[in-house]
Amino acid sequence: MEFGFWMVIIFALLYEPIIGYFDFKKFKVDVKENQDARLKFYKSIIVGLWIPTIFILLLVTFTELTLKDIGLSFPNINTNTLGPLVTYSVFIIVFLYLIGILYYSIGYHFSDKIRTKFEQAQQKEYDKVSFSEILPVSNKEKKIWNYVSLTAGITEEIIYRGFLIFALAYLFPNLSVWLVLFLASLLFGLAHTYQGFTGVIRTTVFGVIFSVLYIGIGSILPLIIFHFLIDYLAKLGGEDNK
Repeated sequence: MEFGFWMVIIFALLYEPIIGYFDFKKFKVDVKENQDARLKFYKSIIVGLWIPTIFILLLVTFTELTLKDIGLSFPNINTNTLGPLVTYSVFIIVFLYLIGILYYSIGYHFSDKIRTKFEQAQQKEYDKVSFSEILPVSNKEKKIWNYVSLTAGITEEIIYRGFLIFALAYLFPNLSVWLVLFLASLLFGLAHTYQGFTGVIRTTVFGVIFSVLYIGIGSILPLIIFHFLIDYLAKLGGEDNK
């Protein structure tokens, strides 16, 4: 089982941070000349995330690793590990963020005011980032983006929260829980090297928040939904009838 743990850790260290980074650089060139480049890139993202996830599920099937070990269980609030103050503080932060996501996700379709406000904020954000090329433009791309968002929600939570937190704690039992959470979150951040240094820092911070939430509820199931909704927002705006 330990060998399988190391294989996933090495994958997390090499594939997305390095291979994924250069694939995105190539994609940025291709998308300027090939209108199907974005769809092709989406499919590669889906495959690239499901391969390690399936490997983890095979470990669950053929070793003593269980679904509960990787967070695939019903939520059960636990404040003992990280303390009530930290746990409930993160609960409040996530709840408020979730309210914001739902407000824009639902309001976008029913309110011109909310739609305009969202698209203006979205455009300002896109002007700042160096990875806006990855975001869907045409209606066909937005349909595939639904699967990209769902894939990211399921697979990244299994890999970077459920599995890596357990694997790191198992392989390095003397590490503090906070260091384990940070290392797993850092690997999550490094998976987003294509977003630049700022993107790595931002996703690492999100990773820490998600990790604390996971420890606090003992399940990645709510995180999968939350993660999906965050990515889903990227498809809103700039409607295209192609």
